[in-house]
Amino acid sequence: MSNNSQVRWPELPTAAWRDTYATLHLWTQIVGKVRLAKSPWLNHSWHVALYVTPRGFTTSPVPDGARTFQIDFDFIDHTLRISTSDGSLEQFALAGHSVASFYAATMAALAELGIAVAIDEMPNELPDPIKFSEDTVHAAYDPDAVGCFLQILVNCDRIFKQFRTGFLGKASPVHFFWGSFDLAVTRFSGRRAPRHPGGVPHLPDAVAHEAYSHEVSSAGFWPGGGAIDYPAFYSYAYPEPPGFRAAKVQPDAALFSEALGEFILPYDAVRRAADPDKALLDFLHSTYEAAAIAAHWDRDALECDSGQPGVVRRV
Repeated sequence: MSNNSQVRWPELPTAAWRDTYATLHLWTQIVGKVRLAKSPWLNHSWHVALYVTPRGFTTSPVPDGARTFQIDFDFIDHTLRISTSDGSLEQFALAGHSVASFYAATMAALAELGIAVAIDEMPNELPDPIKFSEDTVHAAYDPDAVGCFLQILVNCDRIFKQFRTGFLGKASPVHFFWGSFDLAVTRFSGRRAPRHPGGVPHLPDAVAHEAYSHEVSSAGFWPGGGAIDYPAFYSYAYPEPPGFRAAKVQPDAALFSEALGEFILPYDAVRRAADPDKALLDFLHSTYEAAAIAAHWDRDALECDSGQPGVVRRV
């Protein structure tokens, strides 16, 4: 890709890449479940997430006894790469794989590296799941569509990280959850939350209870599906405070989805904005403020000026 193509916000037509999206969703679940199986539990399931790189996704280093390994999706060379801290490497091309053959190739590569791991083969948070080893239905891979998705992820990661710098309280990393297939960043008030009701399809209630043990304002990017069948940014509060959904947020294209219980900003509204970065930051700031005001967060203690490169935060 050229430098120019990397900085623009490309179109991501849902219909044109739907099959690739479905396949990639399941591939990321396989890789994410490897990280889950080998990593000690970290609050709010932060230990299972993937992270955006300039080339795709990474698990970051995963423990394996005295050594570590890392699994990377490379969406520029369109390769899955597994590397270890003792210098070993296994990789294979992404194109041409069904979910079943991707699962087999991943497990074979791990075994070749001497990494013993077993994962739950049933996908999470998806209707009508098929065991990974038996899924020959999902086998699409459009490199151009995946390249557009990568550009969007890189831009979102950059803006979400800038947004994160304006908060002193507990905040999550900017990370990608393979169950729901969204890139998210979450702020915490510091107060405990009422027990989450659970009921997320094909997700143990205990995981939802732990994930939402504390009050949050969370935002992210999601390629869409179901009630919102287009790529969009979202923002929600848990528990939802009175008056939150009636708040006026920015930009004007943002709306509250009754079906999802979240504020939604269509990706295309950001892509077509005169200043896409500003439009997205306006959405992130205004929806967080709506949650913090409605829930009476201690904003003086939790907030700070947005960070600048090379400038020490004033205290």
